[in-house]
Amino acid sequence: MIEIHRLVKRYGEKTAVDGLDFTVKPGVVTGFLGPNGAGKSTTMRMIVGLDAPTSGSVTVNGRRYKEHRAPLQEVGTLLEAKSIHPGRSAFNHLNALALTHGIPRRRVQEVIEMTGLTQVAGKRAGAFSLGMGQRLGIAAALLGDPQTVMLDEPVNGLDPEGVLWIRRLLTGLAEEGRTVFVSSHLMSEMALTATNLVVVGRGRLLADTTVERFIQEAGGHSVKVLTGDPARLRELLLGPDVEITGATGSEELHVTGLDARQIGATAFEHSIPLYELTPQTVSLEDAFMAMTGDAVEYHGTTSSTPVGSTV
Repeated sequence: MIEIHRLVKRYGEKTAVDGLDFTVKPGVVTGFLGPNGAGKSTTMRMIVGLDAPTSGSVTVNGRRYKEHRAPLQEVGTLLEAKSIHPGRSAFNHLNALALTHGIPRRRVQEVIEMTGLTQVAGKRAGAFSLGMGQRLGIAAALLGDPQTVMLDEPVNGLDPEGVLWIRRLLTGLAEEGRTVFVSSHLMSEMALTATNLVVVGRGRLLADTTVERFIQEAGGHSVKVLTGDPARLRELLLGPDVEITGATGSEELHVTGLDARQIGATAFEHSIPLYELTPQTVSLEDAFMAMTGDAVEYHGTTSSTPVGSTV
């Protein structure tokens, strides 16, 4: 378990992390989302003691990272996949970590096989592609068989098979009762992998909830209805947990709180003609963009002038 309480980090005049307060629980994959510059990497660095908080506290399994006698066996971390000696082989890199932490050599071989590095274990890590470097970084994170696993952008550079592998790995670790905390900019992957979400923007907590609730609060699941009698259908469908929107005089309604089958059955029962009945679902990406739109620090611009042309 990772517990963060009123965490603040300032660099001179800039506040990178501003009073974060949340808990990452075991048994589920928790996604850590936010725009560039939101404070995600700084927060992760403070969790493992690479940066000192200006104020507040962060503990892993009840203790600060540096207070653990064998920290690699408490929390496995991938923050920068290329933080390795380029002249070492993958095996030697992992073996050096194992030797300094009292981890048996057989565990090195286990994580090499687990991460698909068997055929390149003897090759220099400096020549690895981005994807293979990611696999080596994940192998290092798993080396101590930790109860808590924290990965920053783990799917960067992975091919489709690798993305599927990391998805299964993370959900498998969570099913074993471990704490799994993962940052990513790939909303599609978070939607498939994470159960819980922590969303930050400009260093502040924007949401601490489940994926399902996060999407629901952004509009969730609704049904687009085209009907010849919108006023009567609206009257029949309205209820305590049903919300219906639609412009006056328009045949189009948007219904939240009922599914297409329920709407269709009601219309049929009362002989109301339907021209369209289409389920609408807000994606995690849509919900994320809606929440963080005002918290984006770095905005791109669009231009009608092609790149490379002169005006």
